[in-house]
Amino acid sequence: MKAMKSAGFSLVEILVVVVIMGLLISIVAPTVLNQADEARIQKARADFKNIETALKMYRLDNFVYPTTEQGLQALVEPSSLDPQPRNFRQGGYLEELPSDPWGRPYLYLSPGENKDVDIYSLGADGLSGGEGQNGDIGNWKVQD
Repeated sequence: MKAMKSAGFSLVEILVVVVIMGLLISIVAPTVLNQADEARIQKARADFKNIETALKMYRLDNFVYPTTEQGLQALVEPSSLDPQPRNFRQGGYLEELPSDPWGRPYLYLSPGENKDVDIYSLGADGLSGGEGQNGDIGNWKVQD
């Protein structure tokens, strides 16, 4: 009788493949995660530009920026707080307010401490200060 050769992989072959995959993941994962963090920051910067453009159109129509109390919601619907907009554009200045990349609303100061108006996010942790993706990001920060 002939001995049948079994099909499949040996334990050593499987372990070699697992080690190689582990090495590849340890090299690729940090790069991919850093790209995701950078993409979130770029999304916030793009949102700042869009909101700033809407704020400038609001100011052209109504002669002032919305106050801090009126907030960015004043770009979507007319505020009932003073100073009430005189010439609010039909349909508003934004269809809806974007959320920051971490799912929270952007914060707004008018007058701003850094520019005419400040639009900012407290980062991934939602706390003031921090570094990296936990750092604050605002429309006055050109590069981080």
